[in-house]
Amino acid sequence: MDVPRLRELITGKVFDSYGRRAGVGLHLVSLPGPYGIGDIGDSALSFIEALSDMHIGVWQFLPTGPTAYGDSPYQPLSAFAGNENLIGVEPLVRAGLISEIETETLKGLPVDFVDYPKLIPAKSALLARAVDRFSNKVNDKLKSSYEEFLHLHDEHWLDDYALYRILKTRHGERPWPEWDQPYIHRDPDAISRIRGSSADAIERIKFIQFLFDRQWRKLRKRARENNVCLFADMPIYIALDSADAWAHPEILRIDHDGRLAHVSGVPPDYFSEDGQLWGNPLYDWDYHAANGYQWWIDRLRHAATMADLVRIDHFRGFEAYWSIPVESTSARNGAWEHGPGDALFDAMRDALGHLPIVAEDLGAITPEVDALRHRHEIPGMKVLQFDLCEEDFQPIDIEENCVCYTGTHDNDTTVGWFRGGDTDKRTMEAVEATQANALHWTGGTANTIHTDMIRFAFASKAKFAIAPLQDYLGLGTEARLNIPGTTQGNWRWRLQSNQLTPGLCQSVRAMVHASSRG
Repeated sequence: MDVPRLRELITGKVFDSYGRRAGVGLHLVSLPGPYGIGDIGDSALSFIEALSDMHIGVWQFLPTGPTAYGDSPYQPLSAFAGNENLIGVEPLVRAGLISEIETETLKGLPVDFVDYPKLIPAKSALLARAVDRFSNKVNDKLKSSYEEFLHLHDEHWLDDYALYRILKTRHGERPWPEWDQPYIHRDPDAISRIRGSSADAIERIKFIQFLFDRQWRKLRKRARENNVCLFADMPIYIALDSADAWAHPEILRIDHDGRLAHVSGVPPDYFSEDGQLWGNPLYDWDYHAANGYQWWIDRLRHAATMADLVRIDHFRGFEAYWSIPVESTSARNGAWEHGPGDALFDAMRDALGHLPIVAEDLGAITPEVDALRHRHEIPGMKVLQFDLCEEDFQPIDIEENCVCYTGTHDNDTTVGWFRGGDTDKRTMEAVEATQANALHWTGGTANTIHTDMIRFAFASKAKFAIAPLQDYLGLGTEARLNIPGTTQGNWRWRLQSNQLTPGLCQSVRAMVHASSRG
């Protein structure tokens, strides 16, 4: 896989090189398939070809890191590792690492939603068999590829991640600040003993990451062959209970034992009248500045090996971030603190050549945040579910150097939004005002609002126009992927193979062509 001196930059110039493109947003877990969860194997490869058939040129997906409680991709156990549950099954069968009959447990899982409590142990057992077969099988080519993978990643992040997962298991999956003291503080003797007693288990974790990397390389190759731009998503914050925080506590505002004084979140906004109390540790920006922002440079460089473009979640946190006392039960009690600003982006550009990023600039955006983004020529976002409801909205407000969305993974589907699926947050009067605005600006009807909104986004000046797949399908609130501020029932919706019909593909192609996108 390319480890670029970021050959493709995300500025107006790079958007020009891509041209006007239409895109789809779909979480990888939502891909169709018979194995309980979408994956990066055959399921993803087929989806890329379907996008190409529809003349869709951008696939935006959510973070791909390993998840824990709540299954949120925005609270990964590592900023660098891949989610083992996304590893494709069919490639393992073809490689002789598992047998077809061993996949039956996964085939017994639901296909219309992800049943995480049943999926995770079943997938883990299957991957363990694959590792055991690799260890007992002579395959010089595969072993050579694995050794190359170790050479590239072991010292950087892989070894720390494997140790962290072993120790987390040994401590009953508790967060690392609750481990035995020698392991909290990475005592060399204690770590050495773990390496000796758990050598096989450590190797198993590393090999599973190799399988993820190997399949992702093929996915990237297929995307390039089909002229589909891969558009990744990066959470600004990392979880306290993560390999990164355990191995490098100095990058965060935590004490020697992993205790926090303040945590992350956002003040009240559209998504939550009380704000959102995320609970992630805050960065020690003084440390990062003194270290030349090397951790962030490494993180962005790694992301550029995974995708062509990267949306950074909560961009406004780089200008100023919401700091909430750890003992607070409400995000209302926070305060703004200064972020790194220009210095971070200057350092990343100097090291990497260019900035392959798009800013998630939603929420409490100030002139200072806009100025930071514009100084570094970083595209922002326009979300029609928000913008069409603004009293002073005009289509000209959607600038060329941005990504225009009908909605995002945090929104209801367009149909659900139009029908008032979130009436617990909006009065019926507000819903009716939304309906009137949407119909006025799109010139559409209540029955076709999903395609009307997509056409409106496609017709905008924005270089990229993206809609969640649920909007292309015209699905309602039942297909919503996430409700911000909640921890249960999210990240479960899945596409069914028969939903991508020839008629849908033809309809999407027509919309793409009519808007001079491709």
